[in-house]
Amino acid sequence: MSVLAADIGNSHTTLGLVRGGEVTHHWSVSTDARRTADEWWVLLRGLLGRAAEEVDGFAVCATVPAVLQQWRLMGERHAGGLPHVVVEPGLRTGLSVLTDNPREVGSDRIVNALAAATLHSSPAIVVDFGGTATTFDVVNARGQYVGGAIAPGLEISLDALGRRGAQLRHVELARPRTAIAKNTVEALQSGMVFGMAAQVDGLVERMIDELGVAEDEVAVIATGYLAPLVYSECRAFTVHAPWLTLQGLELVFRRNAER
Repeated sequence: MSVLAADIGNSHTTLGLVRGGEVTHHWSVSTDARRTADEWWVLLRGLLGRAAEEVDGFAVCATVPAVLQQWRLMGERHAGGLPHVVVEPGLRTGLSVLTDNPREVGSDRIVNALAAATLHSSPAIVVDFGGTATTFDVVNARGQYVGGAIAPGLEISLDALGRRGAQLRHVELARPRTAIAKNTVEALQSGMVFGMAAQVDGLVERMIDELGVAEDEVAVIATGYLAPLVYSECRAFTVHAPWLTLQGLELVFRRNAER
């Protein structure tokens, strides 16, 4: 049987059926804070189709409280017979969080770190490319979460330039032909794509130095729906794990709902 995993971000929600660490089905939908519990249920039933029969529970992490509230209500109203797990402070994950205030660390970041430490190796750095934020999360050699960094995401950065730049405009997020652009569209794309790649390589290098380990000992993992745009432009990455968060959610579900 499979776990329905839901990673609810500020702009996109990634859904998937996960069985034994393998994502067998996956979907991406917009995160709409106005969507009600009933609407989420109808959407899920439509996406799942016959695969709904495989679901033995669901696990969710969210950065949008209003959407999480509707998922809780959906679980009570429509899926009362299914066990479910919401990743939030106090939930048992098996991951030690060594930060000033562990309760303020985003649930998706905890899930990513858990999946990295369990499915890959430690030490590890996870870079999650979301539209609103790009997050960096670090696991030390003992498999403990020790902190990270948050940078503006590609989409929100591009949107800010389009809104605040009088002579700039919205362009497609795509790889330009060269770093030295010959027109405004490719100049924006160069700054976004190659600029983000340089940021990733520079920040990861600093983090590895602070961990005090050799570079080849660290698993540097790219995830998030915008990762394919930047992954091949970075020197730092050792693996692309597109479903890392969904796999981490299954791990959390198995450690809690089946107790």
